[in-house]
Amino acid sequence: MRQANLKPRRMWRCPQTTDSRHALPIAPNRLNRQFAVAAPNRVWGSDITALWTLEGWLYIAIVVDLFSRKVVGWACAASMATCLVTSALQMAIGQRQPKPGLLHHSDRGSQYASADYQGQLREAKMIGSMSRKGNCYDNAVVERVFRSLKEEGFTEQPPDTRAEATLSVIDYLAMFYNSQRLHSTLGYQSPNTFEAQAVKTDRGEAHVSTKP
Repeated sequence: MRQANLKPRRMWRCPQTTDSRHALPIAPNRLNRQFAVAAPNRVWGSDITALWTLEGWLYIAIVVDLFSRKVVGWACAASMATCLVTSALQMAIGQRQPKPGLLHHSDRGSQYASADYQGQLREAKMIGSMSRKGNCYDNAVVERVFRSLKEEGFTEQPPDTRAEATLSVIDYLAMFYNSQRLHSTLGYQSPNTFEAQAVKTDRGEAHVSTKP
């Protein structure tokens, strides 16, 4: 690496974002790592991560459509209050208007198990699913989005402010990840392109073949 003038990218240590030490109801793991989904708005995954800034931690919640790996909702805040995850879910619902019966998967953290969040799921007629305790692989698709965000959307130098970091998160998710980033799972298409092709297929306008 020295001969090639290569340096490893520094990864900032992330604080714990899942607090499962609570007495709130826990949904069963209905998803059970079935990440291959047949159509949009059938299964969503949600999670929280954190980015370090010179002002302190910025917490990010996202909602991902597992069909296309598209990020359909997000929110950023200085704390991990329940309103962080409810805001991301509300954005996803407002943009996608899913039909009743959508499977919503998350970890079993207190934010997702809260009465506010579960009430939002019931109002939208979604079915809850939660990862097993301490098992990040049960929500691997969303974890992979966070890895891409941190490795591709940010340099080694942390942003000066949370506001600056928030703008960078939105720019990465909306302008690059959803519209330009290619995924091998999607036949090397971006989430937006993959969904557009799927819509054409449903209308009988084209046939698309991709690997699962």
